[in-house]
Amino acid sequence: MSVPLLGPLALSGFAHGWYFLYLLIVLALAAAYVIVQFARHRRVLRFANMDLLAKVAPAAGSRRWRHVPAILLVVALTFLAVALAAPTHDVRIPRNRAVVMLVIDVSESMVSTDVAPNRLAAAKEAGKQFAAELTPGINLGLVAFGGSAMLLVAPTTNRAAMTTAIDNLKPEERTATGEGIFTALQAIASVGAVMGGGDTPAPATIVLESDGAETVPRNPDDPRGAYTAARAAKDQGVAISTISFGTPDGVVDIGGQQIAVPVDDATLQQITDITGGQTFHAGSLEQLKQVYTTLQQQIGYETIRGDASGAWMRLGAVLMAAAVLASVLTNRRVPV
Repeated sequence: MSVPLLGPLALSGFAHGWYFLYLLIVLALAAAYVIVQFARHRRVLRFANMDLLAKVAPAAGSRRWRHVPAILLVVALTFLAVALAAPTHDVRIPRNRAVVMLVIDVSESMVSTDVAPNRLAAAKEAGKQFAAELTPGINLGLVAFGGSAMLLVAPTTNRAAMTTAIDNLKPEERTATGEGIFTALQAIASVGAVMGGGDTPAPATIVLESDGAETVPRNPDDPRGAYTAARAAKDQGVAISTISFGTPDGVVDIGGQQIAVPVDDATLQQITDITGGQTFHAGSLEQLKQVYTTLQQQIGYETIRGDASGAWMRLGAVLMAAAVLASVLTNRRVPV
């Protein structure tokens, strides 16, 4: 169950919800108090001289104040019952056991200048920022693909190695998206076999940045195609988040000819649909940096349930003390 409160009382659930049965006792005490007050009032009216009672009885306002200690006591007991139910709240903590593979397209279309200074240079800058900002404990690797794919950095926490490898990216002919994904999956499997720290494999994610449709092979459903690779990633429990980078106006100069290289969103969208990842589009360096920042926040942290009973316990204790004080001030006795 979830209770949408604000601040330190924001809850995501309860570890021992059956403790709420104690609220039945609180309700019973509240009901008993009301019954006693009505019985006392009827008894007074039955035997009292009304003219004399009107002169000596306290004002209505002061009579209402005498109920404040009981109200505070009921509220305090309610807060303490909630504390006993062990409320929890969502806590975001940095991941220290995860694998992220950055897979970057370095095909010739990535030299298009529709994104200043060109797509590949912008991808390098944004990729280095992503590596620098990613949670330090995460193992980050790099795969570059053109007509083939190459593992440039095996998953590691060494961000300097990532920065150097990204700086050395160079354009190649053709686009083998499937090969890039398969190479990343192989790297994930290799590091997962030796990574300790848990009884289950470390969570893994692929971030795929590309600007165009796959050209090797032509059919993405071929054995080494992009969709086949995406299905393999799904089978291994690896989500692929994609970034389609570029604009519809991209062109490159090949052999003196201006070749249109508009960004292709459809292939990358299908890859994320297969694996359950997220699809992003960036048409500028700033947009690409923002996408990487969003991914860093999502990938670099995990949400766990933390104990939230302390605040409820403290509030209950404060209200209990307030009930005692109010009783002493209004009724000259502890509330019963």
